[in-house]
Amino acid sequence: MNDRLPASASTSIRLSVNATASTDPEALNATAKFVATPEGTALAYGSLVFMALLPIFFGALRSVTCSKSKNAADMPETITSRDAARFPIIASCTLFGLYLFFKVFSQEYINLLLSVYFFVLGVLALSHTMSPLMSRIFPASFPNKQYQLLFTQGSGESKEEIVNYEFDTKNLVCLLISSVVGVWYLLKKHWIANNLFGLAFALNGVELLHLNNVSTGCILLGGLFIYDVFWVFGTNVMVTVAKSFEAPIKLVFPQDLLEKGLEASNFAMLGLGDIVIPGIFIALLLRFDVSLNKNSRTYFYSSFLAYIFGLGLTIFVMHTFKHAQPALLYLVPACVGFPVIIALFKGELTEMFR
Repeated sequence: MNDRLPASASTSIRLSVNATASTDPEALNATAKFVATPEGTALAYGSLVFMALLPIFFGALRSVTCSKSKNAADMPETITSRDAARFPIIASCTLFGLYLFFKVFSQEYINLLLSVYFFVLGVLALSHTMSPLMSRIFPASFPNKQYQLLFTQGSGESKEEIVNYEFDTKNLVCLLISSVVGVWYLLKKHWIANNLFGLAFALNGVELLHLNNVSTGCILLGGLFIYDVFWVFGTNVMVTVAKSFEAPIKLVFPQDLLEKGLEASNFAMLGLGDIVIPGIFIALLLRFDVSLNKNSRTYFYSSFLAYIFGLGLTIFVMHTFKHAQPALLYLVPACVGFPVIIALFKGELTEMFR
Protein backbone atom coordinates (compact mmCIF):
# COMPACT_ATOMS: atom_id res chain seq x y z
CA MET A 1 0.00 0.00 0.00
CA ASN A 2 1.31 3.30 -0.76
CA ASP A 3 0.81 6.84 -0.49
CA ARG A 4 2.68 10.06 -0.78
CA LEU A 5 3.26 13.18 1.24
CA PRO A 6 2.17 16.56 -0.14
CA ALA A 7 3.89 17.78 -3.28
CA SER A 8 6.18 19.99 -1.22
CA ALA A 9 7.66 16.86 0.32
CA SER A 10 9.24 15.48 -2.85
CA THR A 11 12.58 13.73 -2.61
CA SER A 12 15.46 12.78 -4.85
CA ILE A 13 15.55 9.17 -3.70
CA ARG A 14 12.36 7.93 -2.15
CA LEU A 15 11.37 4.53 -0.84
CA SER A 16 7.69 4.22 -1.51
CA VAL A 17 4.93 1.64 -1.45
CA ASN A 18 2.33 -0.05 -3.60
CA ALA A 19 -1.06 1.39 -2.80
CA THR A 20 -3.25 -1.58 -2.04
CA ALA A 21 -3.99 -2.58 1.53
CA SER A 22 -2.18 -2.67 4.83
CA THR A 23 -0.72 -6.08 4.06
CA ASP A 24 0.12 -5.43 0.43
CA PRO A 25 3.73 -5.42 -0.79
CA GLU A 26 5.48 -2.14 -1.63
CA ALA A 27 7.73 -0.77 -4.33
CA LEU A 28 10.76 1.48 -4.06
CA ASN A 29 10.48 4.68 -6.10
CA ALA A 30 12.83 7.52 -6.96
CA THR A 31 12.29 11.15 -7.85
CA ALA A 32 14.78 13.84 -8.73
CA LYS A 33 13.56 17.16 -7.36
CA PHE A 34 15.41 17.38 -4.08
CA VAL A 35 19.12 16.63 -3.86
CA ALA A 36 19.88 15.27 -0.41
CA THR A 37 23.30 15.48 1.20
CA PRO A 38 25.21 12.18 1.58
CA GLU A 39 24.84 12.44 5.34
CA GLY A 40 21.09 13.07 5.11
CA THR A 41 20.61 10.20 2.67
CA ALA A 42 22.60 7.79 4.82
CA LEU A 43 20.70 8.82 7.96
CA ALA A 44 17.32 8.46 6.25
CA TYR A 45 18.05 5.05 4.71
CA GLY A 46 19.71 3.74 7.84
CA SER A 47 16.76 4.84 9.96
CA LEU A 48 14.26 3.22 7.60
CA VAL A 49 16.14 -0.07 7.68
CA PHE A 50 16.31 0.06 11.49
CA MET A 51 12.60 0.87 11.78
CA ALA A 52 11.74 -1.95 9.36
CA LEU A 53 13.64 -4.45 11.51
CA LEU A 54 11.85 -3.53 14.74
CA PRO A 55 8.35 -4.83 13.87
CA ILE A 56 9.80 -7.92 12.18
CA PHE A 57 11.94 -8.88 15.17
CA PHE A 58 9.45 -8.13 17.94
CA GLY A 59 6.44 -9.18 15.87
CA ALA A 60 8.07 -12.58 15.27
CA LEU A 61 8.72 -13.01 18.99
CA ARG A 62 5.16 -12.06 19.82
CA SER A 63 3.84 -14.43 17.12
CA VAL A 64 5.28 -17.37 19.08
CA THR A 65 3.32 -16.32 22.17
CA CYS A 66 0.26 -15.55 20.05
CA SER A 67 0.27 -19.04 18.53
CA LYS A 68 0.04 -20.51 22.04
CA SER A 69 -2.65 -18.13 23.28
CA LYS A 70 -6.07 -19.42 24.23
CA ASN A 71 -7.59 -15.94 24.30
CA ALA A 72 -9.98 -15.56 21.37
CA ALA A 73 -9.05 -11.88 20.99
CA ASP A 74 -5.38 -12.78 20.46
CA MET A 75 -5.86 -15.73 18.13
CA PRO A 76 -3.90 -15.34 14.87
CA GLU A 77 -5.36 -15.33 11.36
CA THR A 78 -3.99 -18.38 9.54
CA ILE A 79 -3.08 -18.05 5.85
CA THR A 80 -3.54 -21.28 3.90
CA SER A 81 -1.99 -22.19 0.56
CA ARG A 82 -5.29 -21.35 -1.13
CA ASP A 83 -5.32 -17.91 0.50
CA ALA A 84 -1.69 -17.38 -0.54
CA ALA A 85 -2.42 -18.26 -4.17
CA ARG A 86 -5.37 -15.86 -4.33
CA PHE A 87 -3.65 -13.00 -2.54
CA PRO A 88 -1.71 -11.54 -5.53
CA ILE A 89 -4.91 -11.56 -7.60
CA ILE A 90 -6.88 -9.79 -4.87
CA ALA A 91 -4.03 -7.32 -4.37
CA SER A 92 -3.92 -6.59 -8.11
CA CYS A 93 -7.67 -5.98 -8.25
CA THR A 94 -7.45 -3.69 -5.22
CA LEU A 95 -4.56 -1.75 -6.70
CA PHE A 96 -6.25 -1.30 -10.07
CA GLY A 97 -9.54 -0.41 -8.36
CA LEU A 98 -7.81 2.36 -6.43
CA TYR A 99 -6.23 3.55 -9.67
CA LEU A 100 -9.68 3.88 -11.26
CA PHE A 101 -11.09 5.58 -8.16
CA PHE A 102 -8.39 8.24 -8.22
CA LYS A 103 -8.98 8.76 -11.95
CA VAL A 104 -12.76 9.20 -11.57
CA PHE A 105 -13.32 10.75 -8.14
CA SER A 106 -11.80 13.67 -6.26
CA GLN A 107 -8.50 12.74 -4.63
CA GLU A 108 -9.25 15.07 -1.70
CA TYR A 109 -12.46 13.31 -0.65
CA ILE A 110 -11.04 9.82 -1.11
CA ASN A 111 -8.06 10.63 1.11
CA LEU A 112 -10.36 12.21 3.69
CA LEU A 113 -12.29 8.95 3.99
CA LEU A 114 -9.03 6.99 4.12
CA SER A 115 -7.69 9.26 6.88
CA VAL A 116 -10.72 8.56 9.09
CA TYR A 117 -10.55 4.82 8.33
CA PHE A 118 -6.86 4.54 9.16
CA PHE A 119 -7.30 6.75 12.22
CA VAL A 120 -9.61 4.14 13.76
CA LEU A 121 -7.41 1.22 12.69
CA GLY A 122 -4.26 3.03 13.83
CA VAL A 123 -5.61 3.76 17.30
CA LEU A 124 -6.60 0.11 17.79
CA ALA A 125 -3.31 -1.22 16.38
CA LEU A 126 -1.16 1.13 18.48
CA SER A 127 -3.18 0.31 21.59
CA HIS A 128 -2.68 -3.42 21.02
CA THR A 129 1.04 -2.86 20.43
CA MET A 130 1.46 -0.86 23.65
CA SER A 131 -0.55 -3.21 25.86
CA PRO A 132 2.28 -5.64 26.87
CA LEU A 133 4.57 -2.69 27.63
CA MET A 134 1.97 -1.02 29.81
CA SER A 135 1.49 -4.26 31.76
CA ARG A 136 5.18 -4.10 32.72
CA ILE A 137 5.23 -0.37 33.48
CA PHE A 138 2.22 -0.19 35.79
CA PRO A 139 2.98 -1.19 39.41
CA ALA A 140 1.31 -4.22 40.92
CA SER A 141 -0.64 -1.94 43.26
CA PHE A 142 -2.32 -0.19 40.32
CA PRO A 143 -6.12 -0.62 40.55
CA ASN A 144 -6.69 -2.59 37.36
CA LYS A 145 -10.44 -3.08 36.96
CA GLN A 146 -11.90 -5.53 34.47
CA TYR A 147 -14.58 -4.57 31.91
CA GLN A 148 -16.60 -6.40 29.30
CA LEU A 149 -18.23 -5.04 26.16
CA LEU A 150 -21.07 -7.35 25.16
CA PHE A 151 -23.54 -7.02 22.29
CA THR A 152 -26.15 -9.70 21.73
CA GLN A 153 -28.93 -10.30 19.25
CA GLY A 154 -32.27 -11.85 20.08
CA SER A 155 -33.46 -13.10 23.46
CA GLY A 156 -33.91 -16.29 25.42
CA GLU A 157 -32.56 -19.44 23.81
CA SER A 158 -32.12 -17.66 20.47
CA LYS A 159 -29.80 -15.03 21.95
CA GLU A 160 -26.59 -14.77 19.93
CA GLU A 161 -23.38 -12.94 20.82
CA ILE A 162 -22.24 -10.40 18.24
CA VAL A 163 -19.42 -8.72 20.19
CA ASN A 164 -17.84 -10.01 23.39
CA TYR A 165 -14.69 -8.05 24.22
CA GLU A 166 -12.97 -8.07 27.61
CA PHE A 167 -10.55 -5.33 28.62
CA ASP A 168 -9.14 -3.62 31.70
CA THR A 169 -7.98 -0.23 32.96
CA LYS A 170 -4.54 -0.64 31.41
CA ASN A 171 -6.14 -1.21 28.01
CA LEU A 172 -8.11 2.02 28.46
CA VAL A 173 -4.90 3.94 29.21
CA CYS A 174 -3.32 2.51 26.04
CA LEU A 175 -6.42 3.49 24.06
CA LEU A 176 -6.26 7.04 25.42
CA ILE A 177 -2.59 7.48 24.51
CA SER A 178 -3.19 5.99 21.07
CA SER A 179 -6.11 8.36 20.51
CA VAL A 180 -3.87 11.35 21.26
CA VAL A 181 -1.41 10.11 18.63
CA GLY A 182 -4.32 9.61 16.23
CA VAL A 183 -5.60 13.17 16.68
CA TRP A 184 -2.04 14.44 16.21
CA TYR A 185 -1.80 12.56 12.95
CA LEU A 186 -5.19 13.76 11.68
CA LEU A 187 -4.45 17.40 12.45
CA LYS A 188 -0.77 17.65 11.53
CA LYS A 189 0.03 14.58 9.43
CA HIS A 190 3.40 14.69 11.21
CA TRP A 191 5.92 12.08 10.13
CA ILE A 192 6.55 10.87 13.69
CA ALA A 193 2.83 10.20 14.24
CA ASN A 194 2.76 8.49 10.83
CA ASN A 195 5.64 6.24 11.87
CA LEU A 196 4.04 5.32 15.19
CA PHE A 197 0.94 4.12 13.36
CA GLY A 198 3.03 2.47 10.64
CA LEU A 199 5.15 0.54 13.14
CA ALA A 200 2.01 -0.57 14.98
CA PHE A 201 0.38 -1.80 11.75
CA ALA A 202 3.52 -3.70 10.76
CA LEU A 203 4.07 -5.30 14.17
CA ASN A 204 0.43 -6.38 14.41
CA GLY A 205 0.60 -7.81 10.91
CA VAL A 206 3.69 -9.89 11.64
CA GLU A 207 2.27 -11.01 14.99
CA LEU A 208 -1.28 -11.89 13.96
CA LEU A 209 -0.95 -13.11 10.34
CA HIS A 210 0.36 -16.68 10.46
CA LEU A 211 1.39 -18.86 7.51
CA ASN A 212 0.40 -22.47 8.12
CA ASN A 213 3.64 -23.88 6.65
CA VAL A 214 6.77 -22.99 4.68
CA SER A 215 5.26 -24.15 1.38
CA THR A 216 2.43 -21.66 1.82
CA GLY A 217 4.99 -18.96 2.55
CA CYS A 218 6.83 -19.74 -0.68
CA ILE A 219 3.57 -19.59 -2.65
CA LEU A 220 2.68 -16.22 -1.10
CA LEU A 221 6.11 -14.65 -1.57
CA GLY A 222 6.46 -16.08 -5.07
CA GLY A 223 3.11 -14.69 -6.16
CA LEU A 224 3.79 -11.27 -4.69
CA PHE A 225 7.25 -11.32 -6.27
CA ILE A 226 5.55 -11.47 -9.69
CA TYR A 227 2.92 -8.95 -8.60
CA ASP A 228 5.49 -6.41 -7.47
CA VAL A 229 7.67 -6.72 -10.57
CA PHE A 230 4.69 -6.50 -12.96
CA TRP A 231 3.03 -3.44 -11.41
CA VAL A 232 6.33 -1.55 -11.05
CA PHE A 233 7.97 -2.35 -14.39
CA GLY A 234 4.94 -3.23 -16.52
CA THR A 235 2.54 -0.31 -15.92
CA ASN A 236 2.28 3.14 -14.36
CA VAL A 237 -0.65 2.09 -12.16
CA MET A 238 1.36 1.61 -8.99
CA VAL A 239 3.25 4.88 -9.34
CA THR A 240 0.02 6.78 -10.05
CA VAL A 241 -1.73 5.35 -6.99
CA ALA A 242 1.38 5.86 -4.84
CA LYS A 243 1.37 9.56 -5.69
CA SER A 244 -2.30 9.91 -4.77
CA PHE A 245 -2.78 7.71 -1.70
CA GLU A 246 -2.50 9.41 1.70
CA ALA A 247 -2.53 7.16 4.77
CA PRO A 248 -0.07 5.88 7.41
CA ILE A 249 0.80 2.78 5.41
CA LYS A 250 4.48 3.56 5.07
CA LEU A 251 7.45 4.49 7.22
CA VAL A 252 9.06 7.83 6.43
CA PHE A 253 12.24 9.57 7.47
CA PRO A 254 13.38 13.04 6.37
CA GLN A 255 16.56 13.39 4.36
CA ASP A 256 16.85 17.02 5.46
CA LEU A 257 16.54 16.30 9.19
CA LEU A 258 20.06 17.60 9.87
CA GLU A 259 19.20 20.92 8.22
CA LYS A 260 15.58 21.47 9.35
CA GLY A 261 15.14 19.27 12.41
CA LEU A 262 11.67 17.89 13.16
CA GLU A 263 10.11 20.28 10.63
CA ALA A 264 11.95 18.57 7.75
CA SER A 265 9.81 17.83 4.70
CA ASN A 266 11.83 15.79 2.16
CA PHE A 267 11.19 12.17 2.97
CA ALA A 268 12.51 8.77 2.09
CA MET A 269 9.70 6.21 2.40
CA LEU A 270 9.36 2.47 2.84
CA GLY A 271 6.01 0.75 2.39
CA LEU A 272 4.59 -1.53 5.07
CA GLY A 273 4.06 -4.35 2.56
CA ASP A 274 7.82 -4.68 2.19
CA ILE A 275 7.96 -5.22 5.95
CA VAL A 276 4.89 -7.32 6.71
CA ILE A 277 5.06 -9.78 3.78
CA PRO A 278 8.66 -10.94 4.42
CA GLY A 279 8.04 -10.48 8.15
CA ILE A 280 5.30 -13.10 8.40
CA PHE A 281 7.60 -15.57 6.63
CA ILE A 282 10.45 -14.78 9.03
CA ALA A 283 8.06 -15.20 11.97
CA LEU A 284 7.04 -18.60 10.56
CA LEU A 285 10.69 -19.67 10.54
CA LEU A 286 11.06 -18.63 14.18
CA ARG A 287 8.08 -20.82 15.09
CA PHE A 288 9.67 -23.61 13.05
CA ASP A 289 12.89 -23.18 15.06
CA VAL A 290 10.88 -23.42 18.27
CA SER A 291 9.12 -26.58 17.06
CA LEU A 292 12.49 -28.30 16.49
CA ASN A 293 13.26 -28.07 20.25
CA LYS A 294 16.96 -27.64 19.60
CA ASN A 295 17.44 -24.36 21.49
CA SER A 296 18.61 -22.87 18.19
CA ARG A 297 17.21 -20.02 16.12
CA THR A 298 19.22 -20.73 12.96
CA TYR A 299 16.43 -20.26 10.43
CA PHE A 300 15.06 -17.15 12.11
CA TYR A 301 18.42 -15.38 12.28
CA SER A 302 19.42 -16.44 8.77
CA SER A 303 16.19 -15.08 7.28
CA PHE A 304 16.46 -11.95 9.40
CA LEU A 305 19.98 -11.28 8.08
CA ALA A 306 18.74 -12.13 4.58
CA TYR A 307 16.07 -9.45 4.92
CA ILE A 308 18.72 -6.87 5.86
CA PHE A 309 20.79 -7.93 2.85
CA GLY A 310 17.80 -7.79 0.48
CA LEU A 311 16.62 -4.39 1.66
CA GLY A 312 20.15 -3.00 1.52
CA LEU A 313 20.54 -4.33 -2.03
CA THR A 314 17.25 -2.69 -3.03
CA ILE A 315 18.39 0.68 -1.72
CA PHE A 316 21.78 0.30 -3.42
CA VAL A 317 20.29 -0.53 -6.83
CA MET A 318 17.70 2.23 -6.58
CA HIS A 319 20.26 4.80 -5.47
CA THR A 320 22.72 3.73 -8.18
CA PHE A 321 20.34 3.65 -11.15
CA LYS A 322 17.89 6.33 -9.93
CA HIS A 323 14.97 4.13 -10.99
CA ALA A 324 11.97 2.63 -9.21
CA GLN A 325 12.72 -0.83 -7.82
CA PRO A 326 10.21 -3.44 -6.59
CA ALA A 327 11.62 -4.35 -3.19
CA LEU A 328 10.27 -7.90 -3.27
CA LEU A 329 12.42 -8.53 -6.33
CA TYR A 330 15.36 -8.63 -3.92
CA LEU A 331 13.70 -9.52 -0.61
CA VAL A 332 11.93 -12.71 -1.73
CA PRO A 333 14.98 -14.55 -3.14
CA ALA A 334 17.03 -13.53 -0.11
CA CYS A 335 14.49 -14.40 2.60
CA VAL A 336 13.53 -17.73 1.01
CA GLY A 337 16.89 -18.72 -0.46
CA PHE A 338 19.12 -18.33 2.60
CA PRO A 339 17.05 -20.55 4.98
CA VAL A 340 16.44 -23.18 2.26
CA ILE A 341 20.16 -23.47 1.57
CA ILE A 342 20.85 -23.86 5.30
CA ALA A 343 18.12 -26.52 5.60
CA LEU A 344 19.64 -28.37 2.63
CA PHE A 345 23.06 -28.48 4.28
CA LYS A 346 21.60 -29.53 7.64
CA GLY A 347 19.46 -32.25 6.07
CA GLU A 348 16.24 -30.68 7.34
CA LEU A 349 14.74 -29.62 4.01
CA THR A 350 12.06 -32.35 4.05
CA GLU A 351 11.09 -31.47 7.59
CA MET A 352 10.94 -27.77 6.71
CA PHE A 353 8.49 -28.33 3.86
CA ARG A 354 6.45 -31.00 5.58
